[in-house]
Amino acid sequence: MFVMTKFWEKFFYVFTWICQGSSYLSPRAYAVLHRMHHAYSDTPQDPHSPHHTENLFTMMWKTKNIYNEYFSFRLKPEERFSKDVPDWNKFDLLADSMVARVGWGLFYVLIYVLSISIFELPGTHWAMYFLLPIHFMMGPVHGAIVNWSGHKYGYANFDNNDKSKNSLLLDFLMLGELFQNNHHKLPKRVNFAVKWYEFDPTYPIVKLLHATKIIKLRPA
Repeated sequence: MFVMTKFWEKFFYVFTWICQGSSYLSPRAYAVLHRMHHAYSDTPQDPHSPHHTENLFTMMWKTKNIYNEYFSFRLKPEERFSKDVPDWNKFDLLADSMVARVGWGLFYVLIYVLSISIFELPGTHWAMYFLLPIHFMMGPVHGAIVNWSGHKYGYANFDNNDKSKNSLLLDFLMLGELFQNNHHKLPKRVNFAVKWYEFDPTYPIVKLLHATKIIKLRPA
């Protein structure tokens, strides 16, 4: 959909880790899964189709196992700091480490304790602590919603020879990603919305990034 300079590529790679935190997924490895998902949509080869797994949890476990197969930085200890290993492989070693994940988890707990129990910020309540497991695993939770709902519930604008759907009622939570039927028909289209009543909230942000020359959109 777009290209960017090496500087911005590095910036967003690290920013991905900051935003995903304890549920970090390597952009390179997940890109492989995303391409597989489009190539084999709703077939047994699809890494996350709800139609070839027993339930939501088995679907995400299958996704995890396939993701691990393509996570190329899993190197032998003696290879990890070799000059021949790409820098991003070394970064993934840090970002995917248990130390990093636990560190992010402790940081989230600290924020909750400060907000709820110490400063007692308006709108907070002790019951919000039950949200911590979701916060710890926000990446898989997001993926589960998009890939399960987006291929089971909603309507279809196009016949894509798969079971992709537009889950309009849930899409406001996923910032446009639940227009799965539209996206599978037009994978290079930046705006996932197609009909007049559909709105992709991420599209204006992408246009702003293009206008500020942070990215350069490719012709659809």
